[in-house]
Amino acid sequence: MGDGKAVRRAIIQLAGPSLVEMLLINFVQMLSLILVGRVGQEAIAAVGLTGSVYSLLIAAFMTLDVGTTVIVARSMGAGDRQEANRAANQSLTLNILMSVVIIVLGYIFAGDLLRIMGATEAVLAQGKHYAEILFLSTGFNTVSIALTAILRGTGDTRTPMKINVLANILNVALGFPLIYGFMGVPGMGVTGAAYATMISQFIAMLWVVLVMVSGKSTIRLSWGGMIRPEKKTLGRILKIGLPAAVEQVALRGGMLTFVMVAASLGTAALAATQISFSIFGLTFMPGMAFSIAASTLVGQALGAAKPELAEKCGWQVRKMGMFVYGAMGLLIILFAPYLVMMYTPDPVVIEKGAIGLRIMGFIQVSAGTSFILAGALRGAGDTRYPLYVTLIGVWGFRVFFSLIFVYLLHWDIAGIWLAAAADQVVRSLFIVHRYKRGSWKLLKV
Repeated sequence: MGDGKAVRRAIIQLAGPSLVEMLLINFVQMLSLILVGRVGQEAIAAVGLTGSVYSLLIAAFMTLDVGTTVIVARSMGAGDRQEANRAANQSLTLNILMSVVIIVLGYIFAGDLLRIMGATEAVLAQGKHYAEILFLSTGFNTVSIALTAILRGTGDTRTPMKINVLANILNVALGFPLIYGFMGVPGMGVTGAAYATMISQFIAMLWVVLVMVSGKSTIRLSWGGMIRPEKKTLGRILKIGLPAAVEQVALRGGMLTFVMVAASLGTAALAATQISFSIFGLTFMPGMAFSIAASTLVGQALGAAKPELAEKCGWQVRKMGMFVYGAMGLLIILFAPYLVMMYTPDPVVIEKGAIGLRIMGFIQVSAGTSFILAGALRGAGDTRYPLYVTLIGVWGFRVFFSLIFVYLLHWDIAGIWLAAAADQVVRSLFIVHRYKRGSWKLLKV
């Protein structure tokens, strides 16, 4: 994998399936929100607020996701399959225990969480049951997250692609009749969307479990390996994963505050913000795919004691990602109102949504850089620095300046998105500086 062509080929083999997977998943999720959007502004707001809270809770599982991927990748690079198996088994056990806590707390406090987020009574009426069902499905989702992280650490990105894409297609296929009704059976509205999500997540979990126990994967799960604590392996997972988990909680917490500011501007502004998040989710997907490729390649190269190859891989992944992000930014700027129109015919929501899309369209290259090189740093086990950068960017710029721009300068919805753009630019500058220094190549995990 030493020459440029071999590195690019490895990137495409890893990032290609992940990119297809994530783009299709997000496209399907966009279709789901479009289906819900036809129910009304309150429905969009209910789904969006619940999704924001749910994302914050799921962020805790980044502890296992990142730590497991890095250790599995390093172990595979070093040829130590036994340690990779130990990490996989211990990760899954922790994942299951944590999911039980989130399921119980999320279900009990679903309504309270939405109220804290600023949900009106109309939004709460549609969103409470939706949130309860979504939190009950957490266990299915988190087991899938853990097992697909293990597969990606081995370099297998095709299997997660197949599973997640088909599960999300099933989500939409079930969503239409459950939301609107079918053959005389009345629709359930937003609640139907929640049941569609739960069923599709259960199918995805069942599928990936079958893959892991079938013997087709290079990683083997065993009952003995799951119930027997391995303190050293658990310590390695948590050492890498905890900073990543705190980073994700800080990021999602900042996003929650950001959404609360948008909610204070009215239901139309909140609906426009949630639609913008849905569209930007499509732009995040390439970054996540390239980030996975960077983490895996850097981890495997360092595991094989090839630090210069690891650095080369990170820069090459970033270079390829920039072409994708530049093209997406241009399309968003040119077609912003038409993208919002796919979700709603409301002219006020369309106008407000287009403002946010165009502002963020200009900083897509910065966002992509931050995603990809932060992934490379995590692959090396450097998860603390991305945490610090996230705290500075999200809380020091996105949250702080959104409050100033909206409440002090009265820039309305443009204010929150200008603050978000500043956050992305600052984070990318810090991450590039860290990667150039190269101290991450000396880390032991």
